Amino acid sequence: MSILFASSSFAQSNYIALSPIAISGVNLKVSEKIQTGFYKSFTGAENVKWYEQDKKILATFSMNEMNHRTLLSKKGVVIYHISYGSEKNLPAEVRKIVKSTYFDYNITLTFKVEEDNRTIWMVNMEDDKTLITVRVENEEMEEVRKLQKS
Repeated sequence: MSILFASSSFAQSNYIALSPIAISGVNLKVSEKIQTGFYKSFTGAENVKWYEQDKKILATFSMNEMNHRTLLSKKGVVIYHISYGSEKNLPAEVRKIVKSTYFDYNITLTFKVEEDNRTIWMVNMEDDKTLITVRVENEEMEEVRKLQKS
């Protein structure tokens, strides 16, 4: 679900219906070359699991107190990388941007999407009455979802 939401965030608030993806092969056998490149890029990766996803390789792992998902081409080139965490994982400048507007909200979940030399932070927040998701890229923030609690 969060991958779908993150993917739709690239569309500048225009939601795109994505086709279903097929994931198979827990602990898929990947080449030593791909593993070497992966561990060089993601030093400290733990609990790595490999899957096949639409003729690509999906690696799920933990690192630096965050959960990660990285999609690689069959040659080991990173297509995208998503990191899931909490408020403490936000860079100070991103937190400052978010809290300058939403100072009364608690940050409940953050995720960082890296794709095509872009870094986008998605931040989920809440207060007693409202759930809000914002998107921060290049020091610009956009509210992408606001829901009232029942």
